[in-house]
Amino acid sequence: MPARGPSIRIGALVPLTRPGWVEAGRHLLAGLELAAHEVNDAGGIAGRPLELLVRDTAADPRRATAAVDELAELGVAALAGEYHSVVARAVATRADALGVPFLCSSAVLDELTDHPTDWVARVAPAQSHAWRIYADHLLCAGHAHIAVATQPSVYWAAGTRILRDHLAPHAGTVTELDMTALTPVAVCDELAANGATALLLLTGHPEPAASIVRSVRGDRRVADVLIGAPAGQPELTEWATPYGTGIPFLRYLPAHLGPLGERVAASLHEKLTTAPSFVAFEGYDTIKALTSALRTHGPNRADIAKSWPHITTEATRGRIHFTRTPGINNWQWTWPPVQVVERDPSEPGHFRVRPT
Repeated sequence: MPARGPSIRIGALVPLTRPGWVEAGRHLLAGLELAAHEVNDAGGIAGRPLELLVRDTAADPRRATAAVDELAELGVAALAGEYHSVVARAVATRADALGVPFLCSSAVLDELTDHPTDWVARVAPAQSHAWRIYADHLLCAGHAHIAVATQPSVYWAAGTRILRDHLAPHAGTVTELDMTALTPVAVCDELAANGATALLLLTGHPEPAASIVRSVRGDRRVADVLIGAPAGQPELTEWATPYGTGIPFLRYLPAHLGPLGERVAASLHEKLTTAPSFVAFEGYDTIKALTSALRTHGPNRADIAKSWPHITTEATRGRIHFTRTPGINNWQWTWPPVQVVERDPSEPGHFRVRPT
């Protein structure tokens, strides 16, 4: 029987307008909404429906912080979502200060807060875990000397540091190309001069990432340079074009979905009218985990914050269980599945899993 009691409010934070990655936000919201709809159709939480109060962060930390303040005043039991790491860090910091539980769906920056907190948990993997796997893929493919086209950001700087630290014991090197000073054509000049065999896109989308790809692929001097995108940009359909194929990226899905994952995938496909990205599954799994917390500990904020280590729930990509992980200040699912994949150049709608 559908839930009919007073609603339990959940604040849903997603990027729905530029400069946020709108397609990622749309997929994340689809997963959040689908899971909440299923919870309500099954009777809700002790007869009370979940109500998502959706706020657009637009990839703006200040706007996101203001949304947290508003949602806290509106009495939400918890916050969920967010795709952009720098925004998620702002959300986590404010949620921790206000005492509002925040379950982060899709942002991977290791340090969501400056100190250990019980108010924040995450279903996405930490950047250090996933990007080390990506570095292993590069080494496996023979790429020890890489260049990174990067822009100023805590997230990109952290990624560069992870790659450098992981490659160094294997005599690997990382050369930073500052995209505030270089044009895409100048990137090709730098690649031709320094001998890097791989170029990673640690930049904004669609620009300058798209222009960099086109320049590198159109320059015979660097035709053999691998282009990579550990942040996962090619997962979404905006990259399903000739320039977006053959670029290895991180994807947080298992090799094969189980029965729950297959059912959710079909429902998400119908809702989105396109194949769901891993971001949509992250949204769904977020509500699955929050539902587990609410059913066992109730909607009190402090009780939800205490529930993270006790949650064990079967989600679309595996069984979620939160632990304390060295170097990470929030409760963390250890670990969601991590793949390195690329869009197939002969069939851009399909993905090929690469070895690590």
